Amino acid sequence: MRTEYQFREIEKQWQSFWEANNTFQANVNPNKPKYYVLDMFPYPSGAGLHVGHPLGYIASDIISRYKRLQGFEVLHPMGFDSFGLPAEQYAIQTGQHPALTTEQNIARYIEQLKNMGFSFDWTREVRTSDPSYYKWTQWIFMQLFNSWYNQASDKAESIDSLVQIFEKSGSIGVHAVCDEEVKRISAEEWNAYSEEEKYAYLLAFRLAFLDDSVVNWCPALGTVLANDEVKDGVSERGGHPVEQKKMRQWSMRITAYADRLLRGLEEVDWSDSLKEQQRNWIGKSIGAEVDFDIDNPALSHKKIKVFTTRVDTIYGVSFMVLAPEHEWVEELTTPEQKEAVEAYVTWAKSRSELDRVSEVKQVSGVFTGSYVINPFNGERVPIYLADYVLAGYGTGAVMGVPSGDQRDWNFATHFNLPIIPILDAQKDIEKQADATKEGKYINSELINGKTYQEATPILTAWLEERGIGKGKIQYRMRNAVFSRQRYWGEPVPVYFKPNSKGDLLPYLIQESELPLELPKIDKYLPTETGEPPLGRAADVWKYQGQYDYEWSTMPGWAGSSWYWYRYMDAKNDQEFASQEAVNYWKAVDLYIGGSEHATGHLLYSRFWNKFLKDLGYVQEEEFAKKLINQGMIQGRSNFVYRVKNVSPATFVSHGLKDQYDVAALHVDVNIVENDVLNVEAFKSSRNDVPADAVFVLEDGKYVCGWEVEKMSKSKYNVVNPDDLIAKYGADTLRVYEMFLGPLEQFKPWNTNSISGSHNFLRKVWRLFFDETTQKVKMEDAPAKPEELKVLHTAIRKVHEDLERYSFNTVVSTLMICVNDLTQLKCHKKAILKDLVLLLSPYAPHMAEELWLALGEEAGSISQAKFPEFNSAFLVEDEFNYPISFNGKVKLTLSFSATASPAEVEAGVLAHAQVQKVLDGQTPSKIIVVPKRIVNIVLAK
Repeated sequence: MRTEYQFREIEKQWQSFWEANNTFQANVNPNKPKYYVLDMFPYPSGAGLHVGHPLGYIASDIISRYKRLQGFEVLHPMGFDSFGLPAEQYAIQTGQHPALTTEQNIARYIEQLKNMGFSFDWTREVRTSDPSYYKWTQWIFMQLFNSWYNQASDKAESIDSLVQIFEKSGSIGVHAVCDEEVKRISAEEWNAYSEEEKYAYLLAFRLAFLDDSVVNWCPALGTVLANDEVKDGVSERGGHPVEQKKMRQWSMRITAYADRLLRGLEEVDWSDSLKEQQRNWIGKSIGAEVDFDIDNPALSHKKIKVFTTRVDTIYGVSFMVLAPEHEWVEELTTPEQKEAVEAYVTWAKSRSELDRVSEVKQVSGVFTGSYVINPFNGERVPIYLADYVLAGYGTGAVMGVPSGDQRDWNFATHFNLPIIPILDAQKDIEKQADATKEGKYINSELINGKTYQEATPILTAWLEERGIGKGKIQYRMRNAVFSRQRYWGEPVPVYFKPNSKGDLLPYLIQESELPLELPKIDKYLPTETGEPPLGRAADVWKYQGQYDYEWSTMPGWAGSSWYWYRYMDAKNDQEFASQEAVNYWKAVDLYIGGSEHATGHLLYSRFWNKFLKDLGYVQEEEFAKKLINQGMIQGRSNFVYRVKNVSPATFVSHGLKDQYDVAALHVDVNIVENDVLNVEAFKSSRNDVPADAVFVLEDGKYVCGWEVEKMSKSKYNVVNPDDLIAKYGADTLRVYEMFLGPLEQFKPWNTNSISGSHNFLRKVWRLFFDETTQKVKMEDAPAKPEELKVLHTAIRKVHEDLERYSFNTVVSTLMICVNDLTQLKCHKKAILKDLVLLLSPYAPHMAEELWLALGEEAGSISQAKFPEFNSAFLVEDEFNYPISFNGKVKLTLSFSATASPAEVEAGVLAHAQVQKVLDGQTPSKIIVVPKRIVNIVLAK
């Protein structure tokens, strides 16, 4: 029996035991309730994990272990989001295949994760870059390509059902989500089409489709970037310029699911802030679409469409604004404006979407020279370009109503355009005529005397009667671009075959040919003619030896939009997951991950989940019932202070820095302990510190300054968990990270404080063993009431806090419990057994060792049962009454908690100590406050 807390040996031993015995392997077990705990799986970078990364993993592991103790069959898997741009960029730099880099990074992550004692079921590990996994990502893409969205049934259906409708009644009355300008045809026209024409026509209805999209194009990286990969107009990786560019891309009709994505937010236990972010991203707006004629005979066949939520303000339109990328810009630009327009369009390309839509006060734009006609009053309205309008959102055109919108007012004022008043009492009661004070318009005979609510349907009907507009629901969310011009991603299972006109049409490969694997290429760069890297294999990588495959790959979110289902049945090579597994595990019960995925990953995942449900492959509408966004652990940076313009280089300690003109420099926190710098280590770690550098000390020490910042390499404040585990143990790291504060909040890291958590665990150990004498302290004697009270107070609190995911308060409760048991000198096995169970989710290695020491030798503590709370142990049998003499407490006496005031008074007067204080005096009054105090009043 090990009587010393040798955490290194203990942790290695139990990690080996868990792995050898598949202790945490989950199974479909109809006899037990299930609980599915999932972490947002990591992208394996070469840097490995720092102490901020495990925060969510520790929390999810605690819940997993807690639920096992409660009798649940727990699925707690781990895998890797292993496709992505970083590995590709490293491949470009070194020539090494991304798969090799990815494999090395994953091996490093697995080593670190296992060292922390997480109860992952490693038999279910998945990697998105593994062909056995992305085979099913490709399969889901194929299902999307072969489906359409039926608005009548409000779900996706097989494209074959749409064909049947077309055969009977054509597409004229079909309520389908499809391309905006699709031609509506009769059944006769459809049936007269050739098979080739029918196939081409159906492309406009498929949920996966090719479209010309405005994307973030990074020439230096040779690829399209997602919005979250662009910061301040440059790529987040490498800082390369990014421009807006229209390209032919694969897209997904996520907009078909917009309403269901909104409604589904009411079904899940997610934070209000996260739900609000999703609602804002989806951006549902109810309004009208209006056609404006272009005031140019040569363009009379074209109309500029505008969507507005306030069609009643159309009388206040004084200008029209188009996106700089609008497809008609060249045709609308007059010769006099050509140079100015081209310069503006070039400038706008360099601006990120976020910058363009968020800058309300900054005004920019250019006049095209052309005009449109307001259909309601016949007024000529000038057409401008402005970067705050996006081609990919709505129609790419906005009508300017400066009297009703701040941004429009700023624009009109800047360009000296007219500001036409809108007589709307809801906007400005005091400045309008009497009729307006009643909430009525007086702009037009059409709506004269009508309120806003009354005017809107009248104007919409007027538009629809004349075929120049219609009522419409629009969403800010756009269809999801599904192409990336990269190598290291899932190949799209599509090839292109020319039709009789020579146009290339996309066709799916056969399901039996999945997975379509990445070919080998000579370089991981675009081709010399600008094609994606897969174009380098064009000569050999062909379908049936003659047709080109798609050369773009899928985006990073493809593999992460369904991975929770693969964990349910990770080795199945016949289907993405068996119905038995899906029916048992159903959905994720607890999902933990970063708030940076509030829109992208979570919206795409919810979209794919709803689609798979529509086709009957899964049961749940929402894939994650409960979601917690863990906060960031911030770094605690340290600084040294170099005196400016002196030689030799001189560094002064923190307390002396105000006496000099200094520059603060980050220093590696790993050579600082309790803010004291290891000077020799500092010298050897920096090339910019000369050998003759002078260090001005305080009391013989160089004291560093400190500041809380984001943990990053550039700030030298990254703390490696491996170092802390080697020094204190994984259990200490787990306890400390949870003790830092509420899981959802940002919290500063301070290595100096971790010793407190280590000392707590040593204190637990000393309840079992004497580390000095190495003797066993455990006793078989019955527990005393005060010991049971301490224990069951902790059992109740730990249970309540874990049920509400309050991880830090559990640590506090355990610390109080251990302190109280230590003061009571309690070493009773009956008490310690339940204490170990309470501790085990947080410090599993120690708990396993102590469980074994208690004589519980069968298997692992994870197979035990969580302690049951017994309220009877918290009932007070006695109460300690303070005995006060003329307001001064002299002693304390214990009486039954049910004793009456008379019984307490009699007992007090009969007590020898009370008689000694009275010294023969007779009290003038005795006041008994039940379960509070006894006050004896003596005559003065």
